[in-house]
Amino acid sequence: MEDARDTDTVDINPTMQPGRMAPMGAHVRDGGVNFCVFSAHALRIEVCVFDAHGQHERARHALHGPHDQVFHGFLPKAGPGLVYGLRAAGRDASNTRELGNAFDPLNVLLDPCAREIVGTFRWPAGEDGARDAAAQALKARVTAAPSGRSPRINAPHHATRDLVLYEMHVKGFSRLLPDLPEHLRGTYAGLAHPASIAHFKSLGVTTLSLLPVHYAIDEEALAARGLVNYWGYNTLGFFAPNPRYACHPADPTAVNAEFRAMVHTLHAHGLEVVLDVVYNHTAEGDQRGPTLSFRGLDH
Repeated sequence: MEDARDTDTVDINPTMQPGRMAPMGAHVRDGGVNFCVFSAHALRIEVCVFDAHGQHERARHALHGPHDQVFHGFLPKAGPGLVYGLRAAGRDASNTRELGNAFDPLNVLLDPCAREIVGTFRWPAGEDGARDAAAQALKARVTAAPSGRSPRINAPHHATRDLVLYEMHVKGFSRLLPDLPEHLRGTYAGLAHPASIAHFKSLGVTTLSLLPVHYAIDEEALAARGLVNYWGYNTLGFFAPNPRYACHPADPTAVNAEFRAMVHTLHAHGLEVVLDVVYNHTAEGDQRGPTLSFRGLDH
């Protein structure tokens, strides 16, 4: 395996242009990709470009800034499918945990605004700071701009007095509905199947409140016992759907497409879609947890 610390195998490329300071994340525009990352305390943030499988680091590009606590840059000729991670450096790297920070340029971090997430997280998360675990780290993949208009433009909106809200777990509901085809049970596509929609209509439901559907990982204690976090309240990526509920979980692009198709179909039948989002903690847990994304970018 290539060692990302060896500059003979990593092109420390200085060609990153300043680009724009918004929006956050990585977005295709103007013949390239624009990156924006927030950090109030980092001194340097680099975009690390990997091969398509996220195993080998090919190049490193330092972002410009910070300006108003935003690091930013534009990579010409880059486009959808680019796999990347982030490295962040800050003050007092040897004592960061006591200061509340966890800056360590050896850690490859997941962009908090990733729309597609490449790789599979496995415990243990690696010896923090002891080695460069770039190959094992989750990576972001740049997505193409969604075709067509935003699904919010024609989303139904029911008056509060008329709401009939159905709180539900995507997998739990669609695994148990008798009329669903077996291959769609437990999936986003199953939730948008005519049998599901007929069931909602028969109950008079106007609004689906989905329990967490964001990219999440299992807590270490559960994984050690061979268990999973069924409810999904251990989010790592708030902008990427949980692949566990997709027909093709290994393909992030297919996961996104299935999720969008589900929302579009439900909207077309007059059903609002509301997401349960919990920001008060992430999958990194407390100060003893792994450094995977947010923690490595700022306290």
